[in-house]
Order: sequence, then C-alpha cells, then structure tokens
Amino acid sequence: MSGIDWTPFLLSFKLASWTTSLLFLLALPLGWWLARTKTRAKPLLEALFSLPIVLPPSVLGFYILWALSGNSALGAFFKEHLGIELVFSFPGLVVASCLYSFPFMLQPLQSGFESLNRHMLEAAFVAGKSSWQTLLFVALPNIKPSLMTALIVTFAHTVGEFGVVLMVGGSIPGETKVASVAIYEFVEVMDYENAHIYSAVMVGISFAVLLGVYCFNRYHKRRLGVL
Repeated sequence: MSGIDWTPFLLSFKLASWTTSLLFLLALPLGWWLARTKTRAKPLLEALFSLPIVLPPSVLGFYILWALSGNSALGAFFKEHLGIELVFSFPGLVVASCLYSFPFMLQPLQSGFESLNRHMLEAAFVAGKSSWQTLLFVALPNIKPSLMTALIVTFAHTVGEFGVVLMVGGSIPGETKVASVAIYEFVEVMDYENAHIYSAVMVGISFAVLLGVYCFNRYHKRRLGVL
C-alpha cells in the first residue's frame, strides 16, 4: 500500500470552508427574517429552502448541472463575462454545495432566533438599536448552541457530499476530486484497502464533528444551569 494521498481530503476541507463561510453570510439575515416575519408565505418559503434535504442528490445534481452549464443564462454569463466555467470546476462545486447544504445552515439559525426571548429583543429596539445591531450584538451571542450546530454540521455535511459533487464536478484530480469521490473510485476498481482507509478517515472526522457539537451544547447547558 502506498502512502495516503491527502489531496482529496484537503480539497474537501477547502470546499467545506468556502461553502460554510458563504452560507453563513447568506443564511444569517434570512434566518433572522424568517424567525420574525408574519407573512403568510412563510411555510412556502420554508418548504422551498428545505427541499435539498428530501430531494435525491441525483435530482438536485441534475438541475444544478443544467443551471450551471454553458447552455443556461447563468452559466453563459459566468463564462462570457467572468471567464469562469462552472461545470466541472471548483467554483461550480462551491455553488452546488451552497445549494445542497443551505438548509443545514438555515434551519438551526432560524430555530435559535425563534427561541429567543421576545422581551429581550423588544428592549433592544426600545433602546434604539437597529435591526442589524440587534441581530449581531443581542440575538447572535444568545444562540451559541444553534450557531455552532449550524456551522459544524454544514461543514461536515459538505465534506461528506457525493452525489451532487460527482454530477457537477466530476473527478478531476486537484480540482474536483474530493474524498467521497475518491472512495467511490477505489470501490469501482476493487481497491478495498484504500477504500477502507479513506472511509475510516471520514468516519473519524464525522464522529469528531458530532462529538464536538454535543459536548459544546452540553457545556453551554451546564453554564446556564439546565443540567
């Protein structure tokens, strides 16, 4: 057995870092708005944003592939005006991963904001704080467990992506060949030794992530006197 090629893992972490950072910036104001809005369209919007959870990765991957291809308006715009080819490229993987992992960032943040004491938020508004100031300096510091869950689970979910990543990015070494795709290719050629090693690394990462989430939430509850 030759040494482990860590490039797919590093590429997975790079993809997860980009995806988590971008989704945090997108989902934070949206989760804040959804938690406070009284619009009748809220259930419709929540169902729409949660679709990636229930859609088969092949279905979601197909539509993302179609939307990012050079034949679509979006794909053509990026290619002609920005010189970026979204299909079978790392930027395309980032876009696809953001769409696929979006509810894993949005839902914990929204739930955290909805659990906040309304009187605390009203007091902030009465004190003259704007909506953005209330979000950043009052609401966000008081939903630390939800915030950590959103960030860590989104990162881990992106690292473990396979179906959407394979359809949109393919398997280009150093560009789109992430760890999950590498494992699939090892199994295809019946290289079970390397498949076991790569899978064991992924299991270890996933367990460490979940353990971190539960330990942090338990620690936070103890500080609040819940446990």
